[in-house]
Amino acid sequence: MTINNKRKFGKNSLSLAVSIALSGSLLSAQVYAADEEVVEQKVEKMAVIGSRSAPRSVGESPVPIDIISSDDLKKNGSTDMIDMLVTSVPSFNSRAQPISDAATLVRPVNLRGLPSDSTLVLVNGKRRHRASVIAFQGGGVNDGAQGPDISVIPSAALKQVEVLRDGAAAQYGSDAIAGVMNFVLKDSAEGGSISATQGQYYEGDGTSTTIDANVGLPLTDDGFVNLTAQYKTADATSRSVQRFDAAAISAAGNTDIPNPAQTWGNPEIKDDYTIFINSGFDINDKHSLYAFGNVSSRDAVGGFYYRNPHNRGSVYSNDGGETLLVGDVGLAETGIASCSWVGNVAANVPNVLNTADYQSMVADPNCFSMNQVRPGGYTPQFAGTIEDMSFFAGVKGEVADWDYDASAGTGSNKSTFSLRNSLNPSLGLATPTDFETGAYEQVETTVNLDFSRLFDVFEGLNFATGVEWREESFEITAGEQASWEAGPYASQGFNIGSHGFKGFGPESAGKNDRSNIGVYADAEAYLGEKWLVGAALRYEDFSTFGDTLNYKLTAQYSATDDLAFRASHSTGFRAPTVGQENVVNTQTSIVNGDLIQSFIAPPTDPLAAYYGGKVLTPEESVSYALGAVYQSGDFFLTVDYYTIEVTGRIAQSSQIDVEAADYDDLRDLGVEFPELISAVTYYTNDFDTTTQGVDIVGSYDTELLAGDTKFSLAYGWTDTNVDKFNEETTDAGKVRRLEDGIPAHRATLTWGQNWDELSMNLRANYFGEYYATHADDTSDWGSEIASSAVTFDLEVSYTVMDSLTFSVGANNIFDQEAQKLKDGTLGELGGVYYESGPFDYNGGYYYGKVNYRF
Repeated sequence: MTINNKRKFGKNSLSLAVSIALSGSLLSAQVYAADEEVVEQKVEKMAVIGSRSAPRSVGESPVPIDIISSDDLKKNGSTDMIDMLVTSVPSFNSRAQPISDAATLVRPVNLRGLPSDSTLVLVNGKRRHRASVIAFQGGGVNDGAQGPDISVIPSAALKQVEVLRDGAAAQYGSDAIAGVMNFVLKDSAEGGSISATQGQYYEGDGTSTTIDANVGLPLTDDGFVNLTAQYKTADATSRSVQRFDAAAISAAGNTDIPNPAQTWGNPEIKDDYTIFINSGFDINDKHSLYAFGNVSSRDAVGGFYYRNPHNRGSVYSNDGGETLLVGDVGLAETGIASCSWVGNVAANVPNVLNTADYQSMVADPNCFSMNQVRPGGYTPQFAGTIEDMSFFAGVKGEVADWDYDASAGTGSNKSTFSLRNSLNPSLGLATPTDFETGAYEQVETTVNLDFSRLFDVFEGLNFATGVEWREESFEITAGEQASWEAGPYASQGFNIGSHGFKGFGPESAGKNDRSNIGVYADAEAYLGEKWLVGAALRYEDFSTFGDTLNYKLTAQYSATDDLAFRASHSTGFRAPTVGQENVVNTQTSIVNGDLIQSFIAPPTDPLAAYYGGKVLTPEESVSYALGAVYQSGDFFLTVDYYTIEVTGRIAQSSQIDVEAADYDDLRDLGVEFPELISAVTYYTNDFDTTTQGVDIVGSYDTELLAGDTKFSLAYGWTDTNVDKFNEETTDAGKVRRLEDGIPAHRATLTWGQNWDELSMNLRANYFGEYYATHADDTSDWGSEIASSAVTFDLEVSYTVMDSLTFSVGANNIFDQEAQKLKDGTLGELGGVYYESGPFDYNGGYYYGKVNYRF
């Protein structure tokens, strides 16, 4: 039996043939509808992921799947795809990243308590490439993760999103340990929409504007081209107070310190545009062509930590702020010391600029300090441009009773970084203050050939097989020379490179790649009228670390016409990314309240290897799931329990101090200026975890208040336990973040109400207790258990002339405050709230939208 998607695109009719499993029996259903909207409502209930059999309804799937329509996604003040999904999928979470290096540019997510690169992302069923950004400070669970950037996908381009909440590496390959997300693009050959959205936070900042348009066009009578364009901007936010140290120095007469000196808030987003295209063409009744892709770009600017002008190490002082770090010009130029003020200018004073010693030192042309360039200290700004593109094309159809799909595609994501308002102290007073620090680029190419056939065996057996070849590369482009070079004052203890984010030098630049080939077989069969069983087997061979074999078993038992039970068991794997194996970076973080700068090195780099770094190996997983589905009339409920054991999880190690006793050994290994490196961190197969949870999804349709009513519930309980870890590379604080950093309990309850022209959507969001950290610091100074919270979102829409809709709404309508920092931490770094919380710490956000459909 085949799936025939033949469409006469120029007419107001649509014919769709699907095979569905209903009450345990295999039925063939031919659906005809004169109104395309009616058909779309039916199609939205059908999923193509989780099985290589014909599409089936969510309730009839042997694994848990969520389907979110494009309209449901848009019932949200945010136009960011991540925020839209957080309110729709019970075990999908994300958090803000205000001062997190590159993670500020691409926000990491997690599904079922696992990092973003443990969820496979598909577009139209084809593998989506990763982002080039690696989340060096990813909020615990995502530390070191390198997942796809789903924020580039506009909701206006989507027909629906399918979320498989089950391990699927045996079906789809690496990364599908937590599950799979499939973004299905619109395929209409006519009509479209134009919309504009604008809003801002109750505090009066963070104003954002989004304009998007979608249009469907015929490609003769036998094809379509569907185009979507979106443009966004967003102003920065600030939830900050003046730092105590900055306030004290300012009060002592230093007038060069801004208020606040350091900003905690969302980055500024400029020129954020994306264009998606989806197309198809029927060659004849049995063969068709398809192609889709995107081009996207955005600029972002975020904040960094404030550099105190009295005590910042390797910039203003090298003894904790007792004395000022003074440079000797003669020593650097001739090798002969000529400055008598080295080590003799006290810095433990209210305002060093007002001291006689400082003024005498400045008057000596043989001496200098960085206070002459940045007298009030400085706060670097981290900026980046993210460029993303993809293109896939293929042919599919039927040959000799076999369905086939042959495709090839490529995708790339490039992040170009810059640092503003900083210094390269080793260059002395000649240092620039703005730096182009280099770029990361991730490129992936995928080729697929898939076959499937329905055999008249048992009550119907679907067999699928195929092969996939992939190649991925990770390239580092060097920054400008001033961003990485060791200037003439490096030997005097001044920091090398742009401070805060050192540029990538020639020794770091280069391209690394890897290829792999995978072969799979997949079968599903109906055994009698009650049982649906399935099995999948996949073999993959990687050019770098060898091969792996994984399997999956599924079963569903239909106890009655309304009640079914389902279960699955699978093994899986996640290969270390090429980026994780080769990335180089400099990271600024807080440890016990102090600002330190650590070097991120490849695990086989001499520095990392000296402190325990080893070649990365794949993560391996074993998953079990058990659930039930109940559907009676307008009531629908699923309950699913899962457990995922992951061994050899790959993550970024904790900071390992570079000891003075090791300097000579490190120099012998080729490490330059080890005395200027406070700590090193690298990627490692560091720990084993067991994650378990329960997902509950339900809905009920009825009539209330003289209108159509729908109540929807999504609840998730997630619990992670670290079974084993390396105490030399992972500290107890990191373990606690992995176990308790996201709420164990999270739920959304939605009330949707529709009248003729008026509609309303009210959503309550519950977030349970969690382990809160400030500035990624897991010491007692920066962490505590945060309280649970409830927020409410409301949107009201009014439609005029069936085509024009006006909407107003608010997220966090009652302005529920995020968890405030505890005494002793509040204001120390300028922060007010724990930024690691599960909901937006910026507070309430109101917005208005206008949408025109044609």
